[in-house]
Amino acid sequence: STIQKRGQELQLLIAELKDRDKELNDMVAVHQRQLLAWGDDRQKIQTLAEQCSLLNNELNKRNKIIKSLTKKLKFVESQQNDSKTTFENTQQKFKELSQKVTDVTVHCQALEEKNQSLHYSVLELSAKTGQLQAREQELLTMLKLKDETILETTDHITEFTSKFKKLGSALHAAKTEEFSLNKEKQDLKLRLKELILETNKLKDDLCEKTKENNKQQEEIIHLKRENGRLRNELALTVEKAKRMDQLLQFAKSEQARTDTELSSLRQV
Repeated sequence: STIQKRGQELQLLIAELKDRDKELNDMVAVHQRQLLAWGDDRQKIQTLAEQCSLLNNELNKRNKIIKSLTKKLKFVESQQNDSKTTFENTQQKFKELSQKVTDVTVHCQALEEKNQSLHYSVLELSAKTGQLQAREQELLTMLKLKDETILETTDHITEFTSKFKKLGSALHAAKTEEFSLNKEKQDLKLRLKELILETNKLKDDLCEKTKENNKQQEEIIHLKRENGRLRNELALTVEKAKRMDQLLQFAKSEQARTDTELSSLRQV
């Protein structure tokens, strides 16, 4: 009976050992599957880490590009402000020169009118001089014919001679003034030509500055569009990096749970 009891206990122990062996085999299979899953997760984590590193490098490159574009944009904006200031100064100078040209033109017209008036005065004085000369001849003839009126005629001759001298002096002064006015007119014409040339040059400079300003505005618009596109790409890259970080956090938490389970299995 003792041997039968021992045999039954031995059979029970054998059955229990078989159950324990089966449980251990199941645990080993589960453990192997977990190890394989852990290896796959580790490979995924390494891949994600490499992708994260590449994305960080790309992000740094894009940040450098954005910084350089921002500096270039500021430089172009400063150039645009300088060009705008130069353009305004040129416009102001052009207005001043236009006003000067207008004033000089009005002055030239006034001088031409004055010159015309003086010319008419000279013609009138010349006509009067001819008349006085004819009158003098007539008086001389009358002197020869009429000796009795010598004293009266002499007084008339003296008077007319004085008037003739005065008219001659006035004629000389008018001719001098006419010469001076002609010279001033020529100087003003030369000055007018110089002002017209300077005005045309300023117009050309103004057109060139306008073209350069338009070109710089187009370049600024292009740079702003490029900057907006790069900012959008940067936002997408940052969003992808955040998602990668979230996936990495999930993988780390899963790895921690796996390590915990593995530790418990090792203890068992």
